[in-house]
Amino acid sequence: MQWESWSAFWSMGGAAPFVWGSYAVTLLLVALELVLVLRRRRDTVRRLIRLRRVTAPDRDERRASKEMFE
Repeated sequence: MQWESWSAFWSMGGAAPFVWGSYAVTLLLVALELVLVLRRRRDTVRRLIRLRRVTAPDRDERRASKEMFE
């Protein structure tokens, strides 16, 4: 489509509220999805770090088991 002027482009022939509103809603939802994905990633990384700390053997235990096999 070719527009006669920038004002005609922005008004979209009277459909501007629907067109620009749909763009705004889409942008808002994409931004929300990005925030939620980043939060979930952060929480997962934290959970994995915590799990590793809990399940990792203590340094003294590793040293004792190493000495046991020497």
